[in-house]
Order: sequence, then structure tokens, then C-alpha cells
Amino acid sequence: MKSKSFALFVAFVVAIIYGLNYIIAKDVMPTYVKPFGFILIRVSGATVLFWILSLFYKKQKIDRSDFGRIALAALFGVCINMLAFFKGLSMTSPINASVIMVTTPILVLILSAIILKEKITVLKVAGITVGLAGAVLLILYGKSVIPGDRPVLGNFLILINASSYGLYLIIVKKLTQKYNALTLVKWLYLFGWIFVIPFGLSELQEVVWQDIPMTIYFNIGFVVIFVTFFAYLLNLFALIRLKPTTLSTFIYLQPLLASIFALLMGKDSLNSTKLIAAVLIFSGVYMVTKSNTIKRLNP
Repeated sequence: MKSKSFALFVAFVVAIIYGLNYIIAKDVMPTYVKPFGFILIRVSGATVLFWILSLFYKKQKIDRSDFGRIALAALFGVCINMLAFFKGLSMTSPINASVIMVTTPILVLILSAIILKEKITVLKVAGITVGLAGAVLLILYGKSVIPGDRPVLGNFLILINASSYGLYLIIVKKLTQKYNALTLVKWLYLFGWIFVIPFGLSELQEVVWQDIPMTIYFNIGFVVIFVTFFAYLLNLFALIRLKPTTLSTFIYLQPLLASIFALLMGKDSLNSTKLIAAVLIFSGVYMVTKSNTIKRLNP
């Protein structure tokens, strides 16, 4: 019980870090570093940190047969997930992005039903419908207060990010039961780094480093060290002790945290569309994650 409680606490800490990321990363892109270039910085820095840390940790050999699954998990959990998120965040508002990310538990449920053949209740079907309706509303009509943003495309990319992350949680679950977190994450990031290079190299070469203020360097460091290095390790630790669907529910804290920081810092604003979409998505997530107490559709 204590182990599970600590895993829940760890998941909460990760949610705080991710909530801050919406504001901090948005300040960097695209003015100082374009999204794909930023991802290459993020993944490169984290990969180096994970491999250095592994030198001081007990080595664990990866079975050759598992490298394919690790590469697949890296494709969805590092490459597609991060590229879609930062590209989407650069074109939409922090509140829009964080609210759409709440659809992750719904997407995990859908993917679990398809891939893992998990049964779905009537209540969960209703939750999927309501939650996705809120996501569609926000994607099509969510606005951004920042000139030059393209919220429709940005919001859609955040949904792609959420879908990719949901698939990653399912793919990586078996690996977390077999390998320790550090062994797994260093290989995930090595593969992810290889996948990201073709997308981010040209944008990274465009960065004018001498024009970047010190505050932005701190933002970049926060994303590499805390959002990527520490958060991914903590997330894998929590996933060892929690189900993918349980861990994914912590995503709902991010809109609250991101909204508080965005409003306090004047980076975003609330309107009726965002509030209605948030109510629909949160209602859908509640129905999806509610205990299975009614008759199943597929008994």
C-alpha cells in the first residue's frame, strides 16, 4: 500500500512539472528556438544525462528480442509525442494545449480496447463520446491570445501528441515489468534521439545562440533537466506500480496548473469556449475512469 501511495505522489509531482512546462516551453518557441530544434536539444541533453547516470547504476542487459518494442515505444513516447506537442504548443495557447491533453485517459481506453482487448462499459462509451466532443470543440474554436498563433492546427497536433503518449503507455508497460526504470529510459531516449535528428537538425542549425537571453537559457535547462530527465524517470517509476489507465488520469491536473500559471503571468485568457470544452472533457474523463460497476458491453 505504501509503495502504491508513493507512486501516486510521484505521479502528482510529475503533473506539476508538466504543468509548468506549458508556460516555460511556450516562451522559448518559436522566437528563439523552433519546435523541432528545441526537441532535438531536449532529447540530446536528456539522453546524455540518462547514459551518464547509468554508469553509476547496476547494469541490466536488454534481451535482443525486446529492442523492437523499445524502438516502437521510443517512436511514440519520445519522437512523435514530443515533436507533436512542441509544434502544437508553439501554435496554440497553454490552456488549450493542457485541456486537450486531458483526453489521454480516453485515448488510452480506446487503444487498450483495440490492442489489449479490454472490455468497455456503457458508462465509458458515454465518457469517450462526451470527452472527445469537448476536444473537437476546443480544436475547432479554441482561441489563442498570442498574435501569429494557429490554434486549430496547434490544437490538433496536441491531440496527436496525446494519442501518441497513450499508445506509448500501453507499449512500454510490459517493458517496465521486466527492466528497471533507468535501463529502460536510457535506451528509449537513445532510440528517440536517432528518430528526432532528421526532424530537428535543420532548425537547430538556425538558432542564433548569442541572441538568446539568459532567462530563455534557464527555460531550456528546465525543460531538459526537469521536464525530460527527472519527469521521465519518475513517470516510469510510477508506471511500474500503477496501471496505464491510472497513471494517465493524472494528466487532468495539468490544465489546472497550466491555467493558474498562464493567467497569473498574462500568457493566456479564459473564455466560454474553453470553459465548456473543459467541462465536457473532464466529465468524459470522469466517466471513463469511474470504477466498473455496471454491465459490460462485451460480457
